[in-house]
Amino acid sequence: MSRLSFAALVLATLGASFGPGPARADMDQAVRGVIIPAYAGFARAAAALNDEVTAQFDSSGTCNPEALRPAYNKAFDAWMSVSWLHFGPSEDEGRGLAIRFWPDPKGLGAKAQRALLIGDPANLQPEKFAVQSVAARGLTGLERLLYPGAEPEADPCPLIRATTTDMAALADALVQGWGESADAPGFARALLQPGSEAPGSEESPRYRNQTEALQALFTQLMGGLEFIADQRLGRPLGSDDKPRPERAEARASGRATRNISLELQSIRRLVAGLEPGAEATLQALDRAISEAGRLNEPQMAGVSDPARRKQILLLQRYVRAARATALSEMAPALGVGLGFNSQDGD
Repeated sequence: MSRLSFAALVLATLGASFGPGPARADMDQAVRGVIIPAYAGFARAAAALNDEVTAQFDSSGTCNPEALRPAYNKAFDAWMSVSWLHFGPSEDEGRGLAIRFWPDPKGLGAKAQRALLIGDPANLQPEKFAVQSVAARGLTGLERLLYPGAEPEADPCPLIRATTTDMAALADALVQGWGESADAPGFARALLQPGSEAPGSEESPRYRNQTEALQALFTQLMGGLEFIADQRLGRPLGSDDKPRPERAEARASGRATRNISLELQSIRRLVAGLEPGAEATLQALDRAISEAGRLNEPQMAGVSDPARRKQILLLQRYVRAARATALSEMAPALGVGLGFNSQDGD
C-alpha cells in the first residue's frame, strides 16, 4: 500500500474536522469543503506515484516508464482539481509552476531537462534538484520522460525518480502551507480569518477583511476560466487559416480535453461551495462541462478539421459564457470585483 505523507494526513483531517459549513455560500465551505480536500488528494496521488517509482528502482535499480503512466495520470487528474489556484502556497516559491509549467513556447523545459538527463548526477539529489528550473520539473517534466518522442540520450529513470520525489515534496509543502497551527497559521486562516496574524508576527496580513479574501478567491475562479478559453483552447485553435494543434496541452499523454473537463468540474465544485445560489453560473458551467465531455480530442487534432473545429469553438464559447455569467451573477452577490491574478500577463 502506498504510504500517505504525514502532511497530507494532517490536511485531510483538518478538512474533515471543522464540521459542516453554513447553509449559505461562504468562504468556509469553499476552503474547508472543497480546496483543502483537493490539495490533500493531490498529495496522496503524488506520494503514490513516488512510491511506485521508488519500489521499481529499489527492486531493480531501474524503472519501467510505461508502467508508471497510470499512476502519473492519477496524479495529473488530482492536480487539475487545484491547478487553477495561483495564490497562497501555490504561488509561494513558484510551487505551482514547478508542478505544472505550461505553456512553454520557447521550449525551456526540454533544454533544462536534457542538461539534467546527461549532466552531473549530483544535481538529481533532492536539495539540488529543488533549485533547478521549474520548467524541467513536475508533471511537465515527467510527461517528456514517460511519453518520449524519441529514444532518450541516457537512462531516464534516475531523473524520473528525482522528479517524482521533488513533486511529492512540493505537494506536501502545499498541504502544509494551507494548514493552521498556533505558531504558523497557514493560508486557510488568511482566507477564513482575514486580518489575523501569527502571534508576535510583524508581517501584515495577506487580506485585511472578508471582502479582500473573497475577491482573491473569486479572481482565481475567473482566471481559471479565462485560462481554459484563451490557453487550453485558444492556443491550439490558433486562427481559422492557421490552426496550431501542436500547441495543445499534454499532447504527448493525450490529456488535452481531459484536463479541460476536469478543471471545469473543479471550478464548478468551488462555485457550488462558495455561492450555491448562483444558479445561472452553475448552469453555464454544466453546459461547458457537458460539451467538454462530448469532445474526443486527446491531442486537439480536430482544430484542423472544419467540422470538429466548430465543436471546439463551441466549447470555447461556453467557457467564456460561463465566465461572463459568473462575473454578472456572482460578483454582485459576493460584493467583489476582479483583482490582480498571477496569471495576468502570461
